[in-house]
Amino acid sequence: MSLDLSHIESWVFDLDDTLYPPEQGVLALIQKRINAFMVAAVGLPEDEARVLQRQFLNEHGTTLAGLMANYAVDPEKFLLDVHDVPLDSLEPNPRLAEILAALPGKKYVLTNGARWHAERVLERIGITPLMDGVFAIEDMDLTPKPAPATFRKFIERFGIDPTRAVFFEDTPRNLQPAKIMGMTTVLIGTPEQFAAHGGPVGDWVDATARDLLDFLTPYALKDAA
Repeated sequence: MSLDLSHIESWVFDLDDTLYPPEQGVLALIQKRINAFMVAAVGLPEDEARVLQRQFLNEHGTTLAGLMANYAVDPEKFLLDVHDVPLDSLEPNPRLAEILAALPGKKYVLTNGARWHAERVLERIGITPLMDGVFAIEDMDLTPKPAPATFRKFIERFGIDPTRAVFFEDTPRNLQPAKIMGMTTVLIGTPEQFAAHGGPVGDWVDATARDLLDFLTPYALKDAA
């Protein structure tokens, strides 16, 4: 789906399963560690802990936010533990780096993940120098997307005009506050992934694309021409 992005000055990206495809498996590894942490933290069998974790996601935006609201957990320990995964399966992406470099304006990462995890992923993909800022869960005071206050903090931190920004994200509900603020919104992934990550897809989504790189390429080529 084509959008007019000629007015865009700020390109904002979610991290996991957006800047790299889910097939590379990093988020699946994180999910396994979250499952193990949940079992230890809440004292339930694995299947019951998993149900509770999905409830936390739906009600609080992240597992950590749900745990903090209902149990005594150390957020720093959680973030260190669940993001401590190997990145061997994550492939460097020089083509993505080339496309991002060709896009006009500044680029940012807005992630519910930990800052050190974001830094590792960006370095592994090979796009660290192209990012003008990273806004991670620590910068959100542990209040994750889709909280409107988090989006306000983000745009204030970097001086972003939301009417001149586009946000790429794989979780449908996280795009809604961005759209309300005036951002253009693009949902990355498949219908099956959208359902798993908090569907439905509402009218706050301006476009959908299976793959970020495929979506961005025409815009980069147009600007280069």
